Amino acid sequence: MVIVPPRTGVRLEKHLVDEVARASRDFSLLAEGDRILCALSGGKDSYAMIWLLREIRRKAPFDFQLVAVNLDQGHPGFPQHVIRDWCEAEGFEHRMLHRDTYSVVLEKIPEGKTYCSLCSRLRRGILYDAAVELGCNKIALGHHRDDVLETLFLNLMFAGQLKAMPPKLFSDDGRNVVIRPLITCAEEDLARLAEEKSFPVVPCDLCGSQENLQRKQIKRLLGELSEKNPRMKSSMLAALGNVRPTHLLDRGLWERLGLERLIGTDDAVP
Repeated sequence: MVIVPPRTGVRLEKHLVDEVARASRDFSLLAEGDRILCALSGGKDSYAMIWLLREIRRKAPFDFQLVAVNLDQGHPGFPQHVIRDWCEAEGFEHRMLHRDTYSVVLEKIPEGKTYCSLCSRLRRGILYDAAVELGCNKIALGHHRDDVLETLFLNLMFAGQLKAMPPKLFSDDGRNVVIRPLITCAEEDLARLAEEKSFPVVPCDLCGSQENLQRKQIKRLLGELSEKNPRMKSSMLAALGNVRPTHLLDRGLWERLGLERLIGTDDAVP
């Protein structure tokens, strides 16, 4: 078996820029005149996202703006200056929002239960409002390929749904468009980029401190399977773009696609 060495340096950055550019072309993520709120959490993925979007902006035949927005959720000891100083040093337009969702989550979620669901909903609502206030027509989130696959497994195993993460999503109220520029990027590549660029990562001390999260269990499972088949994650991502509705069990989907002949009628059963 031929072992391919991991991408590094210029080769790694070019590969990731190409991935983001291709995702933008395939799903119409970036356009002339966009003003994009980049949700900068302080994690490696969001740093990589805004870094790569800036590289694409430099090369794109059209112009768009990037606004880095970080949310101080009231975590004790949260180092606001780390993200602010990095944005200033890199020349990014930046806003720091202050909302005490930390106390809300601790109050509402019983001890031993996971915080992620409520925390993410509160955070998303705040970002939606911020995008309107800042004149941004899109919100960019740093979810990558592995996040998509983990979400697919979580929905399949625990929610009874065949659903992952869309590369582009219109909010229910029609005010916002959410995009995921890293949708096809491998987490290991983003981690390598973060290390090479020395992004000042700020870890989450709320949900990030919980070891029994279902997502972490799924991540471990996918990691074990991937060790046996290194191409597995690429194949799974390709499958999400190669769907066969006629081989699924969703009657409503068949009706929407005009496949009623596959459903038959109730009186067909004696």
